[in-house]
Amino acid sequence: MSSKVLSATTLGLTSHLVEVEADTHPGMYVFSIVGLPDTTVKESKDRVNAAIKNCSFKPPHMCGHVTVNLAPADIRKEGPLYDLPIALGFLLTTKQIDFDVSKKLFVGELSLDGKIRPVNGVLPIAIMAKEKNMEEIFVPAGNAPEAGIVKGLCVIPVENLKELADHLSGRKKIDPFPEQNLDDIFAPQKHPLDMSHVKGQEHAKRALEIAAAGAHNCLFSGPPGSGKTLLAKTFPSILPPLTFEEALEITKIFSIAGKLPRDVALVSQRPFRSPHHSASAVSLVGGGQFPRPGEISLAHRGVLFLDEFPEFSRMVLENLRQPLEDGNISVSRAQATLSFPARFTLIAAMNPCPCGNATDPEKMCSCNPSSIIRYQRKISGPILDRIDIHIEVPRMKFDKLASEKTGEPSASVRERVIAAREKQHRRFKNIDGVITNSEMTSQQMKEFCKLGEKELELLKKAVTQLQLSARAYHRIIKIARTIADLAGSDEIMLPHLAEAIQYRQKQA
Repeated sequence: MSSKVLSATTLGLTSHLVEVEADTHPGMYVFSIVGLPDTTVKESKDRVNAAIKNCSFKPPHMCGHVTVNLAPADIRKEGPLYDLPIALGFLLTTKQIDFDVSKKLFVGELSLDGKIRPVNGVLPIAIMAKEKNMEEIFVPAGNAPEAGIVKGLCVIPVENLKELADHLSGRKKIDPFPEQNLDDIFAPQKHPLDMSHVKGQEHAKRALEIAAAGAHNCLFSGPPGSGKTLLAKTFPSILPPLTFEEALEITKIFSIAGKLPRDVALVSQRPFRSPHHSASAVSLVGGGQFPRPGEISLAHRGVLFLDEFPEFSRMVLENLRQPLEDGNISVSRAQATLSFPARFTLIAAMNPCPCGNATDPEKMCSCNPSSIIRYQRKISGPILDRIDIHIEVPRMKFDKLASEKTGEPSASVRERVIAAREKQHRRFKNIDGVITNSEMTSQQMKEFCKLGEKELELLKKAVTQLQLSARAYHRIIKIARTIADLAGSDEIMLPHLAEAIQYRQKQA
């Protein structure tokens, strides 16, 4: 007699149902798992055997030949989440327990004593279970807060195999996990660094405000110690709060990557990712034998901060082209091609030369012209062209540093940013996939970014004199649209466009 228990697998950010079929017949003990399993899945037979024995059931090694099939067989299965459904399938087929398997989905890793450990990727599995009209999903207790985010789905938190068997047999019920209270999750966040902590640099702060309002990429250039890193670290404090839809997207990515803390149900703060310049291409863009999200996907709807920008490998930086342009990254492997979202705001910081003093009026630069050119060429033109805002961050004067006067707090700047984002939300409410000005297509720009004759004449002069590309032309208009939104203007006026143009001068 064979049995069938439902579980799931995740490819990219999408989960699919997996039927775990178990069958036994007399003979010498063999425990085989088929259906394109990876090494972790194949090893589950030892965990399952020990867990079943230690929970006082008759184990597989006393039942002859055991075969487990993970269907559909043409989809690669990985990870330890099949331990629990495999164990239940075996107990069903050997008639040691009996329950109705319909509309129930099981995931979980078994320890040798029968306890159930948390696994990765539970949130996308729970979302899929709801879409497939599952009535109950049985998950490790450590994953229950994550699965409990999905409304209308009964989540059963399970501590160990014996407890689950008693529940399914009706001997001792497990209480469903209570539905999560989003008001508690989205409580006001505190940021360790505030914009008021930065002395001076008003021009750079204004650039960050524009970048936050329209989700524009930004490049800081200046001598060491001028405050580039501090400015970047204060950037999250002026970003608008996450919407539930954005938080759900981010949490799915963190869950699949195994980066979601076990005591966190939902990522409620915009991510700030700051990989070291020695990071590999795979760690940045994602990949591996079974592709996993990289740093750029973990920064989705948040900030990717690349300090010491030219010190990153040129090959690594070139991988940023597609996500900076399209907001997603495609990872191709022999088994499959998967796509991960990567709609982040890039904040990059660099020195103007190897010694860092090329633009410093007070310090002598020790670099020769060829080394400066070689250093700056580490960042290709196409990458620079995809960065909307280029800002020079000069050395701070002593009077500014010693001043007791504090700058504008992040809370005030954030209010203006939120107001500008609300204008964009109303503008794009009927357009799928577009939230901010930076995401507009050229066709949408024709509708929402109309320019008058004076503005067109100014833009023509800028494109001609600065020899700007078509991409830079469109990005100037998008930045001008954001500046107009911050000013509360429905039209792009001459001052808005003039300010936008100055942020492209570094590409001349």
